[in-house]
Amino acid sequence: MVVVFVLVGLAVLAAFGALHWYAWRRLVRDTTRGPGLARRTGTVVIVTGPVLMFAALIAERTGAPFWLQRVLGWPGFLWMAFSLYLLLALVAAEFVRPLVRRLVEREAPAEVAVPEPQRVPAGTAATELEPESAPSPSPSPSPEQPESAGPPRAASPSRRLFVSRVVGGAAAAAAVGTVGYGTYGVLRGPGVKRVTVPLAKLPRSAHGFRIAVVSDIHLSPVLGRGFAQRVVDTINSTQPDLIAVVGDLVDGSVKDLGPAAAPLSQLKARHGSYFVTGNHEYFSGAGQWVEEVRRLGLDPLENARTELPAFDLAGVNDVAGESEGQGPDFGRALGDRDTTRAVVLLAHQPVQIHEAVRHDVDLQLSGHTHGGQLWPGSLVAAAANPTVAGLERYGDTQLYVSRGAGAWGPPTRVGAPSDITVVELASKQA
Repeated sequence: MVVVFVLVGLAVLAAFGALHWYAWRRLVRDTTRGPGLARRTGTVVIVTGPVLMFAALIAERTGAPFWLQRVLGWPGFLWMAFSLYLLLALVAAEFVRPLVRRLVEREAPAEVAVPEPQRVPAGTAATELEPESAPSPSPSPSPEQPESAGPPRAASPSRRLFVSRVVGGAAAAAAVGTVGYGTYGVLRGPGVKRVTVPLAKLPRSAHGFRIAVVSDIHLSPVLGRGFAQRVVDTINSTQPDLIAVVGDLVDGSVKDLGPAAAPLSQLKARHGSYFVTGNHEYFSGAGQWVEEVRRLGLDPLENARTELPAFDLAGVNDVAGESEGQGPDFGRALGDRDTTRAVVLLAHQPVQIHEAVRHDVDLQLSGHTHGGQLWPGSLVAAAANPTVAGLERYGDTQLYVSRGAGAWGPPTRVGAPSDITVVELASKQA
């Protein structure tokens, strides 16, 4: 098993290196005339970017000093997003390059060829030249043919070099613009999305009950206290009846990120705030974070259920907890309940819907997918999850998947804007 893991890792590194070599070739080698400052600078950037990216990943996973995680996080994780869109742009540019070259050749004036000077053996006198080798005298200009203003014009810079600079520059600009806009979208905070979910067992008295669903906040060395405050302010502005935090709150320890999570104590809802673990909590010390969110005023539902006036609210641990003997236990969370009452289940990963169906859950609220976060990541997310984002029905059970409020790795989203969803429950008896 270890050998397979090592081989897969080496294959990934080889592919990653090949892609960066391709980027270096198109952006550095093909756009510079030769060894010089421009080529050296471009080479340093192409080499340093991935090194910082892997350093940021390793620092986060190994619990390196928090200051070092912060220093490496921004450039390293942004390079992860930038390299993705740079490579996509360069591949797309391969189809555009022939068109640009053809256009340049059609619009540019023909280059004047300058003949190379004749080579004369050393020590040969000028009189020894053969008559036919001597330059012929220039004819006197005629009135119809005015005298040239000077010697023939030297050849213009290589058109291929010009095309490479135009196409490479456009690809780099597209990547920078995409990542810049996607990062701005995350840092300004999540938007609010609203969805109505009818439940057959919900009493008329609970018609219009509002649950603010937030997932995947991912507090980290990059997304800190200021970001948490924006998330809390957005949730409170919706004036929900209940708040559900469905996992992946943090990427780091309580020691490092406890101050960043402090604004969660300001969450306000008439029926309280509840929390279930996500897979990233088990990378960060799930037990400590469960106690920390409890201290901040949230109620952790660790394979547990609470009875609200109109319906039951249950929560299960994330499947990543199985490695620590703390995996999901649907029987414990949902067993021995009054099945005539509606039940809403908080479960971080959409794949848990199949167990939810077997336990007659009315509505499951999940996150985890980020909606793909970075297009075309949505294609990968769709292959690994039954639902990537939004509301879908599985038999008598409905599943709502939030795209999440934050971002993992790059603080960037493309094609999957962050959100906090207000799920409004509707009674079919109303």
